[in-house]
Amino acid sequence: MKFGPVATAAAEGAILAHSVRHGGGVIKKGTTLAQQHLDLLIAGGIDEVVVARLDPDDVHEDEAARQLAGAVAGSGIFVEKPFTGRSNVYSDAAGVLTIDKGLVDALNRIDPALTIATLPEFSVVEPGRMVGTVKIIPFAVPRSKLDAAIALARGGSPIAVSAFRPLKVGLVATVLPALKPTVMDKTRRLLEERLELAGAVITDERRVPHEDDAVAAALTELKRAGNDLLIVFGASAMVDADDVVPAGIAAAGGAVEQIGMPVDPGNLLVIGKLGDTPVLGAPGCARSPKENGFDWVLQRTLAGIAVSPADVAGMGVGGLLMEIISRPQPREGAPEGPHKKVAALVLAAGQGRRMGGPNKLLSTVRGKPLVQIAAEAALKSKAVSVTVVTGHRKDDVETALRNLGVKFVHNPGYEDGLSTSLRAGLESLPGDIDGAVVLLADMPAVDASTIDRLIGAFKPEIGALLVVPTFGGKRGNPVLWASRYFPALRAVEGDTGGRHLIGENPEAVVEVEIGATVALDIDTPEALAAVGGSLPSA
Repeated sequence: MKFGPVATAAAEGAILAHSVRHGGGVIKKGTTLAQQHLDLLIAGGIDEVVVARLDPDDVHEDEAARQLAGAVAGSGIFVEKPFTGRSNVYSDAAGVLTIDKGLVDALNRIDPALTIATLPEFSVVEPGRMVGTVKIIPFAVPRSKLDAAIALARGGSPIAVSAFRPLKVGLVATVLPALKPTVMDKTRRLLEERLELAGAVITDERRVPHEDDAVAAALTELKRAGNDLLIVFGASAMVDADDVVPAGIAAAGGAVEQIGMPVDPGNLLVIGKLGDTPVLGAPGCARSPKENGFDWVLQRTLAGIAVSPADVAGMGVGGLLMEIISRPQPREGAPEGPHKKVAALVLAAGQGRRMGGPNKLLSTVRGKPLVQIAAEAALKSKAVSVTVVTGHRKDDVETALRNLGVKFVHNPGYEDGLSTSLRAGLESLPGDIDGAVVLLADMPAVDASTIDRLIGAFKPEIGALLVVPTFGGKRGNPVLWASRYFPALRAVEGDTGGRHLIGENPEAVVEVEIGATVALDIDTPEALAAVGGSLPSA
C-alpha cells in the first residue's frame, strides 16, 4: 500500500486518508475517490489530497475485516457487515462467552494492522450483545498476513458463546433454629432470579435438618426425580471437608471435586457430582444478590462448561469482587468490643412538612422538645461524642439544646433531603472514629439503653459492622455504621439514608431485637397526640 499526498487531479481510484471539506460539503475519510469527487475538490480550490493506493496483493479494510471476523466467530456468534475497516461480532444466544485467550493473543501478534478485542472471558451475555470487534487499522492489509490470521483462527475457536440450557434444578436447604424461614424463602427467590436468564427452574426444594444423612437423602431423591443440577444451601458455612454439605454429597455416593475457591466473596463453595449430575454447595454469600464466586461457577454450569479444580485455581486473579468485610483485621493498636469509639449523630435539620407548619422537632413530649429527648439519650449513652446536624430553623434548635454541651453542625442544603444532613454530620467527625450511630430526632422512645445495646453489638474485629435494631423482625432506627461505610454514606443523594447499603452487605449486618421503640417516629400531629405530645406555639 502506498500512502501520501498526491495532486487532486491524479487521485482517481485512491482512498481518501482524511476527511476533506469543500464548498458543497464534506468527503469523508475512506472514500474511494471517483471523478465526481475530484471535480468537487478542484472546484473548492483543493489541489492536493492525502490518499492510500492499494497494491495488487492488498486486501481492502472492509473485506479483510469481514473475512477475519468470520474466521474468529465460533458457535453462538453472528457477524455484522463491515464498515470503515471494522466488523463487530455479536452473541446469537443467551449464554457464557468463551475466549481462547492464547489464540486471540497470537492473532493480535501477527501484524499490528490486524486487531481483535473482546469482552472478558466468561462474561454472561444476552442475544444481540456485542462480544468482540475486528478492526483493520490501515486501509488495507497484505493478503499473506490476512491468510495467516484466518488459518490460525480456523484452527481453534477464538470467540464463542456457550448457550444456557433450561436445566431442572433441585434445591436442598438445611435448617438450624437460628435460620429464619423468611431468610430461606428469600434465598430461594434469589436463586430463581439467578436461574431465570438461563431458563432454568427449581423443580423441588427439600428443607432438611443440618445433618449429613439428611442432605444425602435429599440429594438422592432429587437426582432420582430427574433434576439436571443439584444445589445445597447449608444453614451454616462449610469450613472443612468433613462438614455437613461435602459429607452429605459423599454419603449419597457422590464425589466432592473441589472445596473452597480463591474468589471473595465465595470462598466457601463446594463442587461435586452425584453420578453425572453436578452438585454445588453454595457459600453463605449466595444468599445476597451481589456477585460472588457462586455466580461464576453456576453460570458456567448452566452453560454446560465444566469447572475443574484447575479452573477454580485460576479464578484468583480478578477474584477479589469486593472489600472483605466479614473477617476484617483489627487496626493495629485499636481496642476491641465496647471500647471502640462510636460517635452519635442526631439529624435535626428537616422541615417536617407532614406536621403541618411548625418545626416538629420543637414539639414537646413529657415536657421536653423532641430534639432534646434525642440529644439527651445520646449524651447518656456510651457514645464518645454527640453531634447535632441543624438546618430548618437552626437557631430554634440550638436554643433548645443550648445547655447540653453538644456539638452543632449546620447543613445549609437541608432542603435537598436527609442525605445532605448525613453527609454534613459524617464530614464533621474526627478521623479516629470507628463508627457512628445515626439518630433521627423525631423518635422519642429511643433512649440511652437502646443506643448502648447497639454499641455493645458493634464488633468490627469479628465482622459485626452494621448494627440494626428490629421490632418483631422488622428493621428500624437508629443504625450504627462502621467508619468504612462513611464514604458510601456520603455519596448517597436525595431524601434517603443508607438503607440500600444494609441490603448490599448482609454478611456485615447484626440485628438486635429492641422492640417497638425503634419503630416509633413522630411525623404527624396525630402521631404526636398519640404519645401525649403537643405542638410548639410557633
